Amino acid sequence: MKSKNRWLIALSAIAIHLSIGSAYAYSVFQYPMSNELGWEQTQVSLAFTIAIFFLGVSAAFFGPFVEKKGPRKAALLAAVLFSSGIIGSGLAVSLESLPLFLVTYGVIGGMGLGLGYISPVSTLVKWFPDRRGLATGMAVFGFGAGALISSPVAANLIGAAGIANTFFIMGVTFFILMVSGALYIARPPEGWKPDTMINKEKQNMKPVKEDLAQLTANEALKTKRFWMLWVMMFINISVGLMIISVASPMAQDKVGMTAIAAASMVGIMGLFNGGGRILWASASDYIGRARVYTIFFMIQLVAFLILPFASNIILFQLLVFVVISIYGGGFAALPAFIGDLFGTKQLGAIHGLLLTSWSLAGIVGPMVVSFVKETTNSYDLTFYIFAGLLLVALVTSIAMIKNIKQITDEKHVKKVEAKYA
Repeated sequence: MKSKNRWLIALSAIAIHLSIGSAYAYSVFQYPMSNELGWEQTQVSLAFTIAIFFLGVSAAFFGPFVEKKGPRKAALLAAVLFSSGIIGSGLAVSLESLPLFLVTYGVIGGMGLGLGYISPVSTLVKWFPDRRGLATGMAVFGFGAGALISSPVAANLIGAAGIANTFFIMGVTFFILMVSGALYIARPPEGWKPDTMINKEKQNMKPVKEDLAQLTANEALKTKRFWMLWVMMFINISVGLMIISVASPMAQDKVGMTAIAAASMVGIMGLFNGGGRILWASASDYIGRARVYTIFFMIQLVAFLILPFASNIILFQLLVFVVISIYGGGFAALPAFIGDLFGTKQLGAIHGLLLTSWSLAGIVGPMVVSFVKETTNSYDLTFYIFAGLLLVALVTSIAMIKNIKQITDEKHVKKVEAKYA
């Protein structure tokens, strides 16, 4: 069998992630649905919360399915679920049925999100053993950038064709795009390596770093490093979603930005969310995944201690953009980090289990900031609460580095003993 082009595999993954990334453009539908259907803002927002919850839960549930059936079948099922959810949302709007909308967009669409998220990424890690960070960064960039394309398209379609027809059109479009990507995706042959990597090995150049272990999902769950990584991801996602959920009103309250200027800032946040995924994930190929996460938490801790006092518009936006780039970077570096820590044996399943942190963070981040704002009429206490969490994440990331070093040293000792046995 002729080996496929790994860059086209990456492009296929981006096509899938661009489609499901449209979920980040959901806010475009909120006011039109609330105004036209008479649904409360909180009711409309609930559909997105349910979708993110089911993203994490279904990613964990479908992880073994991806490993057993392969990325193509998994991505095709994701296309059916996600598109059905979007088309079903159009039907729910036509019938003015909120319960049906919560089920179609939240549950069915959310399941498609979770499966669509993990199925191409775990495959990319296997196609790019030499540049894992860059590969997963490109795919997950598609998820972050999906909103940039979908937001203006959806807004124009709502005005021209109505809300229900917009869901119908986008559902069909996403189905075509996701199926096109799914049909090319495949795992590399067993033991496959790119030519550049083979040449380096022949010339005795610096080899690609060996994975710490090759574990199944059940074995990974029993390790300290799995739970350390879960805590780090939960805090990083909670921090990012807290900012994303209130970015516009926070900018207006904290530094007096106009509604139009705040909306522009939210748009630019999308660029940093997407760009941070490629930048930080690529950087992790050179400085190491564990160090990158430590840098994440150091930077964010400083940012969150400054934010309560940030009255300057430029400084406020700069800090927000940096935090959002790290939010995106955390997602992008994660699959490569999983490969480093647990190998590629059941990477998709382990990735799915770790994304349950997203489900919980999707509830905790926005709820904490909303509760604090309603209680204190200020965002300042929120920054201190999350600064405390970031300190926990920083300590955890340092413990992760020590844990990795300990395991690496033990492996080295065993190799030396085996050599002279």
